[in-house]
Amino acid sequence: MSSVRLTGQLVCGTAEQRRAVEENLPLHTRLTRAEPGCVSFEVTQTHDPLVWQVDELFSDAESFAAHQRRVADSAWGRATAGIERRYEVEGA
Repeated sequence: MSSVRLTGQLVCGTAEQRRAVEENLPLHTRLTRAEPGCVSFEVTQTHDPLVWQVDELFSDAESFAAHQRRVADSAWGRATAGIERRYEVEGA
């Protein structure tokens, strides 16, 4: 099986959206890193305080899909639903 890599940016449009990321990111990061198949997960703020660099690596498509399902129904998913995502996914 091949790994799945997601790279890109989470782009907040407002300070309120930025706060939602800041408040929810620590738990989201801990939960994601604990998921079976998560090889690496990094979300870091760029020089622009409204833009976050996202880099994820999962061992296979099944673990990546499970992550996507979990996130959709999570506090993170609800809090960041309206935030723009500019992602590229390879290997899915």
